[in-house]
Amino acid sequence: MTITNEEKQSLIDLANEARRRAYVPYSNYPVGAALRTKTGRIFTGVNVENAAYPQTMCAERVAIFKAVSEGETEFEIIAVVTNNGGSPCGGCRQVMAEFALDMVVLFGNGKGELVKETSVNELLPGAFVPKHLVTEI
Repeated sequence: MTITNEEKQSLIDLANEARRRAYVPYSNYPVGAALRTKTGRIFTGVNVENAAYPQTMCAERVAIFKAVSEGETEFEIIAVVTNNGGSPCGGCRQVMAEFALDMVVLFGNGKGELVKETSVNELLPGAFVPKHLVTEI
């Protein structure tokens, strides 16, 4: 899979634009994500906070859950944009690992710049994935 620099920048731009819709009255830390599936569809997500903090949902998971709810489960690349180029949390890494250990993950900052490029496998080495649930007696 070859992803051009223009495609990467387009996803960062979409994620950065999505950030404007984040609901972050408590942290004031808007996060946007743009996910591209292997069929080429793009899904965006934002973080949505809640006064009961554990009920907050991250932008990465919103984008992935939107895609899954539309029948997409094979992912190629996700861009995650925060003010400072922050990294996905552990929960988001686990959800990404569920679908695509080889998925490219881009970190962008609020200026729309690519800060880091990695993969889910690099973010979560030794990930617990569906194959680990197979039991043999």
